[in-house]
Amino acid sequence: MSSATTSAPSATPRRALLADPGYQAFAILRTAFTVAPILFGLDKFANLLVDWPAYLAPWINDLVPGSAQAAMYAVGVIEVVAGAAVALAPRFGAWLVAGWLAGIIVNLLTIPDYYDIALRDFGLLLGAVALARLAERYHGRREH
Repeated sequence: MSSATTSAPSATPRRALLADPGYQAFAILRTAFTVAPILFGLDKFANLLVDWPAYLAPWINDLVPGSAQAAMYAVGVIEVVAGAAVALAPRFGAWLVAGWLAGIIVNLLTIPDYYDIALRDFGLLLGAVALARLAERYHGRREH
């Protein structure tokens, strides 16, 4: 019976945390910025969602060795790693995703007719920054 009384106090703070709108926002953003980069990264190898090499600015394609598809393979690996970083260490991973999105935005702004996608990715960048800030509170230093 003593085990029932010792587990109750730990359940109450957990319930309070789950009811906290800030924590809920953190959990939603963390899930989204874990799953989306991993899925999009994996799709760079299959091109099921879109023809990813078409989204690589010609000037970047000229800088990187190999084909645009080979560059997308590297991009895919980076995105999978970024998603895993958000899952494991959101205070770091969220900033990694935000930085990666900034690079994608620069790339897209140099391709005519892709400005709408750059604007969408700017919104995602803001979401990643919000996740990084929330991670400071909800996945930061443990209280002793």
